[in-house]
Amino acid sequence: MSTPRSVVLERLAYTLAAPVLAVAPNIYPDSPVNQVVQLAGAAGIGGWILAAKSDAHGAGRKILRWSPLVLAAAIDVTAKTTTGWGPYWLDGLLAAGWTAAGYLVMPYSRHARPRHRPALAAPAPQPTPELVAEEAPRPVDDGADPLTRDARTMWEQAGSPARTHIVKATRHPGMRHDMTLLLRASEPGRPITGLSETAVAAPFGVPAHDVVLMDVAVQPGRQGGPGWLEARITPDANQRRRTKPTPRERWTDRVGGPKGGAPGSELVHTTRDTERGVTFYRARMADPTDTPRIDLAKVCRGLGLPDDDSRVFVLLEGAEFLISVFDTPPLSPKFPATRELLTPDAKGMYVCGFSITGQPVHNFVFQHDKNAAKHGLVLGVTRGGKTQFFAVTMVAESNAGQVVWLSSCFKDEKTTALGEYIDRQGITPLYMARQLRAAKALCQIRAEMPWAHDGKPHDYKPGDPRCPYKQLNVYADEFMTASQDPEYGEFIQADGDALTVMGLKYGIGFNPAGQSPFAHNGFSTEMKDNLRQNSRPVIFNMGSPGATRKAAEGTMENAYDVPTIPARYAPKEGSAIERAMAGEAEPENGVSTGGVAVVVLDNGRAVLMKALYVDFDHDLSGLFPSEIHRLTDHEIEELTKLGLWFDWSEPEPRPGEFWPEPTDGGDDDGGGSRRHSGSGKGGGGKRGPKAASSRSEPQIASPRQALEAIKSLNNA
Repeated sequence: MSTPRSVVLERLAYTLAAPVLAVAPNIYPDSPVNQVVQLAGAAGIGGWILAAKSDAHGAGRKILRWSPLVLAAAIDVTAKTTTGWGPYWLDGLLAAGWTAAGYLVMPYSRHARPRHRPALAAPAPQPTPELVAEEAPRPVDDGADPLTRDARTMWEQAGSPARTHIVKATRHPGMRHDMTLLLRASEPGRPITGLSETAVAAPFGVPAHDVVLMDVAVQPGRQGGPGWLEARITPDANQRRRTKPTPRERWTDRVGGPKGGAPGSELVHTTRDTERGVTFYRARMADPTDTPRIDLAKVCRGLGLPDDDSRVFVLLEGAEFLISVFDTPPLSPKFPATRELLTPDAKGMYVCGFSITGQPVHNFVFQHDKNAAKHGLVLGVTRGGKTQFFAVTMVAESNAGQVVWLSSCFKDEKTTALGEYIDRQGITPLYMARQLRAAKALCQIRAEMPWAHDGKPHDYKPGDPRCPYKQLNVYADEFMTASQDPEYGEFIQADGDALTVMGLKYGIGFNPAGQSPFAHNGFSTEMKDNLRQNSRPVIFNMGSPGATRKAAEGTMENAYDVPTIPARYAPKEGSAIERAMAGEAEPENGVSTGGVAVVVLDNGRAVLMKALYVDFDHDLSGLFPSEIHRLTDHEIEELTKLGLWFDWSEPEPRPGEFWPEPTDGGDDDGGGSRRHSGSGKGGGGKRGPKAASSRSEPQIASPRQALEAIKSLNNA
């Protein structure tokens, strides 16, 4: 590789000047050469100063260019001031070092010149061919409107996301920025893949949540399918929807979404009944095969409604449901009982109360479709409204010409008042045992009673004037407590079971009331099944919403959603958080829920209702008929023959009434120990030789006996 001429000359100058710098100051101190060198160094220093002060580009290179002159002057002054050639021939070493430094400075100096000649070894630069921009093909003019053309321009500037083309852009009526884009794949036959809401939103400068991608259906004259897509850009509509949504939009956004109170649902319409003070929200599932899953509290929060069980209710019917929002608790007022409401029609139906929607709730005094009497099941805690409902049903049955018997465990003002208008009424478990025993025996008596038209016995047919007897309704209040009585509980439970099985075909209905419908509380599975299938169970407040739901589900074939009965009606007032921060007391605005009950209808659906109110502080003769309906003379004669028709209020059992009379050769305990082995006359087994044995070896014939045996063994 050849060396450029400028480099050779520059190196030659450094080589020739080095001896002069070393020799001249020592041999000729006053020589003009020294003055020339020092003047050149001063000029170099001036060049440094000008280069440092200049703002032009290349100041460093200018300083490097002047450095050989400044260093040469420095070496000349040093050689002139040292004695002789200086220690260790310092003058010669400095001159040699200056020459060596010049060999390194030369390339920088050369390249710093603006018009230097390139090195001979460097290849000659080839002229770059001028790039001519390829003219893009002009789009075919398809007569698109200005909006479509502008949208296409913005779309193409963004690189045609997902290799798509805008076929048409349509502005939404009354909107400034909202529009719908019809997109298709650029290559025919290729599906659109990889297109997201973000990619569509970016070219138009809108948020991604204001873009919705939808499939395109096939229309006449236009294709559809995977190669087409519709993008709806709605920033204006979404802004209005966030600030002032319509009821349907609010439902879709806050209730029907995956995290809403009724996911998958859609609002049908909203109705306001000003006269009744209620707003109805009717909704249905988008997929009619889905079952509504409703979180009522979450629905209320989504719609901005008061989250209060006493004013907000939900009613389910298949894939549809209705949410009722009342201004005031709809079941808090009293609905007085009247003779008109409690007079059954030809099918035995009468009004027993009103539902949350103001609809009358019906019950029946006989089963018209089954040609049979009816049973009844009433559950609820003390002061829940059971006896009130007894009065309602007894009035309806009396107005239908039926016979009513009532027994209870404890004395009560209401039951005593009802006793004046019905056939028989009494208190204590002994009275209930006698009542059930007589009703059970009456089944056999009626089974043999001939009918006048043909002289043959027949099953009971409600409403048939040829029937020789009247329907009998046997009520047992606090049946759960009575069935656990240590003396007569087993008789009560056994005869109650038998009456639920065989009573309907002979016109005898059993109506127990208690605080639990489960077997361990006296309601055997057989009894509960018969009561459930042949009545409309009525469940008042069971002490807590959970207990009420459990009791209602225990009377239903399928566990549908059971309405909640709150402990008290207490509409929320103000903010509990603000009251807590201010130290204020909670408002005392609760209203009793007495008389509110869950009624299980024939199809297993549970409905919340308020039972009719019977005012026991006034005369009840206006509700009951003037005549008290009683058994026929034939029935009374037959019961008397069996020793079952007398004053059941006698405080002690008659000899041999429930247990055989003691014999002279009795057991060690006198032979008078009472054993619960049967139901005595009219339906019980006789006392066997082992029946009078001590309690340490009891005979186990029922779950109740097993429980009593375990208690006795554990000294419980």
